[in-house]
Amino acid sequence: MLPLNVEPPHDCTLCPRLHDFIALWREREPQWFNGPVPTFLPPEGQDSVRFLIVGLAPGVRGANRTGRPFTGDYAGDLLYSTLIRFGLARGKFEARPDDSLELISTAITNAVKCVPPENKPVGSEINNCRRFLGLNLARLRNLEVVLTLGTIAHQSTVRALGGRVTAHPFSHGGRQQIGKFTVFSSYHCSRYNTNTGRLTEEMFMDVFRQIRAELDGQAK
Repeated sequence: MLPLNVEPPHDCTLCPRLHDFIALWREREPQWFNGPVPTFLPPEGQDSVRFLIVGLAPGVRGANRTGRPFTGDYAGDLLYSTLIRFGLARGKFEARPDDSLELISTAITNAVKCVPPENKPVGSEINNCRRFLGLNLARLRNLEVVLTLGTIAHQSTVRALGGRVTAHPFSHGGRQQIGKFTVFSSYHCSRYNTNTGRLTEEMFMDVFRQIRAELDGQAK
């Protein structure tokens, strides 16, 4: 049986640097969420989840402010519009946790639950938080497909699934099998990546076309 604490406590102290950084933002913005951001689940609950998206970490004025992954920054605009387009979310995304957006058979989490300075977690922080990524993977008992956004999220997910990073390297548009899971990978949908052309909207759509086809094929 899984432990009850599949998410870190709101005042998690596993990573002193992240804990201190959040404490600073609690002083600056006491009305913000300012804590480890929990996995975003569909209203039907964890057993309805067939598809999991793993991002890097909360943005300081995005998920750290709102308490919902990819909510409050540009990455969420692209991600949630794509999910709606492919029938993996419904409602209207208005960049706040009380909007009408709901996920469909999909969950969203991060490799690192707490906001890191300059959006750059260090190795020990990634390793510390992998226990929670592993617990979230384990509790989604009907999970079939995983999408990793960026190298760090990909490598941490591979390790959490018991795979070797050298055997399952990151690549944009990659598709790999790790145990019973089909793992897709994409460049992160950050504003930096889209502004520099590293990731175009069409490139992102192509990854989701493959994921939609995979989910539809497994449902047959």
